[in-house]
Amino acid sequence: MPEPDIELIPLTDSGDQRGASFPLGSAWLDFLGKAVDCHISTIKPGQTRGNHYHERKREIIVVVHRDRWTMCWDTGANTSPQRQEFTGGGAVMIKTSPGASHAVVNNGSEDLQLFALCNQLYDPAHPDAIARIVSAL
Repeated sequence: MPEPDIELIPLTDSGDQRGASFPLGSAWLDFLGKAVDCHISTIKPGQTRGNHYHERKREIIVVVHRDRWTMCWDTGANTSPQRQEFTGGGAVMIKTSPGASHAVVNNGSEDLQLFALCNQLYDPAHPDAIARIVSAL
């Protein structure tokens, strides 16, 4: 199994007068192999989603932002948490592999929009998310 990893990819806005548009290209499909589950969520200012890792599944998370937020992650058990802050408007694609804990922190004043694609279905009888704190924000 590959080493746990997180990759952050800022997306280019190809929008026009109608608004923003952030093409993902084929990087998400190359990473997942196939998408079989999708969820959409928001993060209110001062809140965090994540602080967990997945044992088996790969996940693509796209964060659409209009203000400040922070991505926190590690690359496996007993590794030091890392963080990167983003400001202003835009979108970022995050590739999360099994074993890499991740958290998205909204430390701005606008809601964040998250869109996630996974290569395995969510099964509440056998959850794949294991808590491991990488954000103390």
